[in-house]
Amino acid sequence: MELLGSSEVKLDKSWGLDHGTWSLLRRMYPEADIPVIQLSLDRTKSPLEQVAMARQLLPLRDEGVLVIGSGNIVHNLSLIRWHDNTTYPWAFEFNALATGLIIDGQTDRLTDYSTLGEAARLSIPTNEHYLPLLYALSLRTPEDSVSFFADQVVLGSISMQSVRIG
Repeated sequence: MELLGSSEVKLDKSWGLDHGTWSLLRRMYPEADIPVIQLSLDRTKSPLEQVAMARQLLPLRDEGVLVIGSGNIVHNLSLIRWHDNTTYPWAFEFNALATGLIIDGQTDRLTDYSTLGEAARLSIPTNEHYLPLLYALSLRTPEDSVSFFADQVVLGSISMQSVRIG
């Protein structure tokens, strides 16, 4: 909370972990023996404001804090193909574009995703599943390596692409 200083942040212990956090951590730490703080997204802030806020958290890395941004690069539930797992061409296109921009360290272009064309618009109809990627990328330093795993698009319109930074 101190790192975010000027942002309106409050601690809420009445709310449990979101499925995006719980589903990952239960497999990574099945004994639930680590402290966890989950940040909620402020949907009133623009992607640029979200990135600026995330960058304020960079000192956490120096303290050995694991930061996980759980979401999807491509996440269009309205176009899921339940009975035909054929991936839409635009989903492949945006997943590949985003991967290239991540490799090149172009977080600014990923932040301004509304300028990335029709494939981006279809891949990010709402940004709550995309913003966690921007948070994680905002904490990347020039020395950090980047690798990818689980690179597949499922149900036609959901990318499971995962990014490891550092």
